[in-house]
Amino acid sequence: MATYSVDAQAAVEQEGPAIQAPVQTLSRIRTKGAGTVQVVEFILGNELFAIDLFDTREVITQTEVTPLPNTPPYLRGIIDLRGMITTIIDLKDLMHITTEASGKKKSRIIVLDRSITEKPIGILVDDVFSVTTYGQEDIDKENTSSQKTHRDIIGVIRKKTKSVGEKDKNGLVVWLDIRTMIEKIAADL
Repeated sequence: MATYSVDAQAAVEQEGPAIQAPVQTLSRIRTKGAGTVQVVEFILGNELFAIDLFDTREVITQTEVTPLPNTPPYLRGIIDLRGMITTIIDLKDLMHITTEASGKKKSRIIVLDRSITEKPIGILVDDVFSVTTYGQEDIDKENTSSQKTHRDIIGVIRKKTKSVGEKDKNGLVVWLDIRTMIEKIAADL
């Protein structure tokens, strides 16, 4: 099982010893006030989505999930992750996405940071695309923020891509409010 670690605490400690706030507070400060945002981009169906990098702990390859009886369909089950029982949420089911990913399916589990929930939780996605840094100018928060709607979206990121010999292309990445999504289903966990 391959793992990719995302250590928010190590990133915070590089800022210097003068910062003594909890990691949860620092992650919000780093994403909103620094002028840039770091996100983990992943694929659900054929679309790109993202969550805040500091809301994640690690990315692992999909392993065998033990189903739980009498649970909602989006609650895929549990895994033993290095001695910790971790609940797995199928994000496609939770978001009612029925499109299957094109190409090879490399399902991954993004293990969420413990500052989000009391229990270890992982979200199942079709594939993890990258960890990317965007400037605030690349993000549209006005029309899509989850404070105005019930869609659990922080914003839409304009992603510029360039192919060899072609003009710049623009794509859109939906930035999900994973904290709000988990809070809404906390009773089922």
